[in-house]
Amino acid sequence: MHFLISVIDDTSGSATGGEAAAIDSFNDALRAGGHWVVAGGIAAPAEAAVIDARGGEPEVRPGPLHDTREYVAGFWVIGAPDRDAALALATRASRACSRRVELRPLLGLAD
Repeated sequence: MHFLISVIDDTSGSATGGEAAAIDSFNDALRAGGHWVVAGGIAAPAEAAVIDARGGEPEVRPGPLHDTREYVAGFWVIGAPDRDAALALATRASRACSRRVELRPLLGLAD
């Protein structure tokens, strides 16, 4: 199974040196354990654009979909055998980045 771990923050790229080192160590552990798929930081919502191409001419609107104080500032996509294993990895992710995280299963992604 694949899961998305979203890092919740109110600032993008805000990791301290110690947090960055802990994240690197966690990433290494994910790779060593065969759980790594992909991870990355995400720019602040001010850098976003919302595109709606459902109708005729596409509409492009600058800014985020939702205006909130906290947002997804980074992510991991991991592989885990089940939800319990993913919860354990998400707990380690939260400790490594020193932020709240959200864990969600990915739908339809082949293992």
